[in-house]
Amino acid sequence: MLEVCLLGTAGMMPLPHRWLTACLARYNGKGLLIDCGEGTQIAMKEQGFSFKPIDVICFTHFHADHISGLPGFLLTMGNAERTEPLTIIGPKGLEKVVGALRMIAPELPFAIRYIELQDNTADLEVAGYHIHAFRVNHNILCYGYSIEIPRGGKFYVEKAMEHEVPKQCWNRLQHGQSVWDNGNFYTPDMVLGPPRKGIKLTYCTDSRPTEGIAAAAAGADLFICEGMYAEEEKLAKARQYKHMTFYEAAALAKKAGVKELWLTHFSPSLVRAESYMPKVQAIFEPASLGFDGRGIELDFKEE
Repeated sequence: MLEVCLLGTAGMMPLPHRWLTACLARYNGKGLLIDCGEGTQIAMKEQGFSFKPIDVICFTHFHADHISGLPGFLLTMGNAERTEPLTIIGPKGLEKVVGALRMIAPELPFAIRYIELQDNTADLEVAGYHIHAFRVNHNILCYGYSIEIPRGGKFYVEKAMEHEVPKQCWNRLQHGQSVWDNGNFYTPDMVLGPPRKGIKLTYCTDSRPTEGIAAAAAGADLFICEGMYAEEEKLAKARQYKHMTFYEAAALAKKAGVKELWLTHFSPSLVRAESYMPKVQAIFEPASLGFDGRGIELDFKEE
């Protein structure tokens, strides 16, 4: 089960009841944070989350509304007596940017491991998550992320018996490990069926719509996508500043065949966002507004 919580949904500046951009995912005791805007640690406290089990922070880009909360967040993690290393992922220049921010948080009781994204796409295995980073189209270097929890094939006793696999090997094979036993070599495919559908979360902000986003989000259980503007007359502004409208995000969700769309990263000038949703849902029916503290549990589907 993957827990997902939107910690902040504002774009550009925080507002009452709306912190700046951040999204938390939790799986198997490991936490992953996407972006860390101003107010992120307050938002986490409001939702009752602990800072210590955050193992990965992914940054989309280095605009202040996405990274300004990091120095205080690191200090709070240190005050929580964290000693385990922290992995931070982000665009090229990540270590230099974080190093500059750490001028006010120079001493921490844990090490930081930096992974700087160099190419248009990257696939990483970190803390039990499969992370697919993909470049998007903003006015500075920016990435979106798909977070996947893969799921192995179903265990079949009949297959194990057919291949004469000793019972003492079953558990390790079921967990994807190959095993030597009494001079015989056994592989997981001897006891497992084909891989089953896992869990997929795709997160994208800030960007114009692109084919790459649709490809990266394909089949996602949840697609969290920016909707900076809802007013149809602001399409030109969205194009100028490399953002999306509600309707463009809905069209992307439809093209990607996702199960559900949450809109986020709203302009501070946007009021009565809910009044625009009928037109959005006419494009993609399972679309809804994100809000600070909105959460969901994504589980594996039984077959």
